[in-house]
Amino acid sequence: MKTINSYLSKSSDSSPLVVFRIAFGILMFISMIRFWLKGWIEELYINPKFHFSYFGFDWVKPFGDFTYILFIVCALSSILVSIGYKYRFSIIIFFLSFTYIELMDKTTYLNHYYLISILSFLMIFLPASSRFSVDSFKSKKSYKLIPKWSIDSIKLLICIVYFYAGLAKINSDWLIEAMPLKIWLTSKYDLPIIGESLVHLDWFHYLMSWGGMIYDLSIPFLLLYSRTRLFAFVMVVFFHLFTVVLFPIGMFPYIMIFSALIFFSSKFHLKIIFFISSFFKNLNFEKYETTKNVYSFQKIKATYFIILFFFIFQILFPLRNLLYDGELFWNERGYRYSWRVMLMEKIGYTTLKIEDNDSGKSFYINNSDFLTPFQEKQMSFQPDFIIEYAHHVGDYYKEKGYENLSVFADSHVALNGRKSQRFIDPNINLYQQKRSLKNYEWVLPFKDEIKGF
Repeated sequence: MKTINSYLSKSSDSSPLVVFRIAFGILMFISMIRFWLKGWIEELYINPKFHFSYFGFDWVKPFGDFTYILFIVCALSSILVSIGYKYRFSIIIFFLSFTYIELMDKTTYLNHYYLISILSFLMIFLPASSRFSVDSFKSKKSYKLIPKWSIDSIKLLICIVYFYAGLAKINSDWLIEAMPLKIWLTSKYDLPIIGESLVHLDWFHYLMSWGGMIYDLSIPFLLLYSRTRLFAFVMVVFFHLFTVVLFPIGMFPYIMIFSALIFFSSKFHLKIIFFISSFFKNLNFEKYETTKNVYSFQKIKATYFIILFFFIFQILFPLRNLLYDGELFWNERGYRYSWRVMLMEKIGYTTLKIEDNDSGKSFYINNSDFLTPFQEKQMSFQPDFIIEYAHHVGDYYKEKGYENLSVFADSHVALNGRKSQRFIDPNINLYQQKRSLKNYEWVLPFKDEIKGF
């Protein structure tokens, strides 16, 4: 307890958290504008007739054309977070609006969307506007010092992401077969320089696979150690920019690059703050700075409890796949929210058969009548999508007068270059199966073994 109390009483210069707040807000604003300009709001949330939901969040649905307002609220709140205006209110609004956007359709799930949600939740409890913010200027009170754990909590979250991403790569498909990188890289023959000379070579595939695993597992420690920090940051920039060239994964690389800056010393971040303030001649952010007192929380015990529970959850939740039987990459029980980034390539074909139990007649569903091409692709190989889709189609035809019906799936899936296997038991009526957190008894066993975590 003495060690814990000693750590909790330590203070640190607030500049790293300030720079992180500014960069986070700007990146989120760019992300929202990018989503709008590419037409994805209409394509992903307004046009679809049906939206796949997360278990327990069926009530989260798009608002039709009013969905644009949700994105405006999210974008505006990100700017307010960046400048530190009514920070606590702004970061809460951002967290709620962004998380709502993420939950509207499971089809759009990406690891970095989840990262943004939990990071913005964490930032609610951090004094990110205690310095160089509109709030501090208006109150004429700015804190140079904040509790050290405020900055360390963001570092810890980033380390957890990297560590679990690296741990997940310790599997036979990734290290022994270089899958699925071997599939993806050979399709990049049009890239300059490496396209014709490297992407089709086996040793390059293994270099990328092993290099990615070693990078993820080592980079947190290299960033934490001052003597290797600059080298680690160069590696972060190179790795993520190289990823941008190879794979279109949105804002995630840029988020990780800017997040890595928080590991640098306060002197480095002060230079950034002075550089920004140089564009505002009348802005003297040190004028009201309090150097003697450390920023104090009003409800410090409640804050400690929330932060502690938050990190216990972040450490344990990615391990929930250990509670399920079967191959994780096949049934995907516990795959999401566990930082398993780009570990598998699944291609599937799934169509549903409606059978009238009274007449014995049956017919197959045309997926395009209910789903967009992107939704159909995601549904074709993910069990929780298939069961939800089966219930949606069953409800639809029940309303059409088929009071006693069954829904069966004809489904085949290929995983990481293997031959296609039947995925769903064709004899089980999916309309009688409930969505739950239990094992999927209607998913057929994987006819192979992937060794590893």
